[in-house]
Amino acid sequence: MSVTLRTRKFVRNPLLQRKQFVVDVIHPDRANIPKLELQDMIAKSHKVPDTKLISLFGFRNKFGGGKSTGFCLIYDSTESAKKYEPKYRLVRNGFMEKKETSRKQIKEAKNRKKKIRGTGRRIANHKAKKAAKDG
Repeated sequence: MSVTLRTRKFVRNPLLQRKQFVVDVIHPDRANIPKLELQDMIAKSHKVPDTKLISLFGFRNKFGGGKSTGFCLIYDSTESAKKYEPKYRLVRNGFMEKKETSRKQIKEAKNRKKKIRGTGRRIANHKAKKAAKDG
């Protein structure tokens, strides 16, 4: 089980309170590596207290296998992660639960919104979103 991690383009981003870099994963004897395993390895190498603060995404395998490349963000705190990370990645990392809404309700609300013009549009948009959220 020889998995090697290499980091490139390491940047400390104080504005977004994170470290960001490209991760090259070399795994000649395995098809691919789970993100949870990579999170643990990165947490050890960069001395991160909580693996939830590490966000891994955009991994692509090289042709022929044995090497994958992706992007990694390490946030300084849970507050900064919740503030700057997109909602879908927060769901992946376990910071929030995915809310379930039916596609049909979302589409119906969108179509009702398309029919209204003029000054009542903002109010109708609000009602449509509320109906889709409550449904």
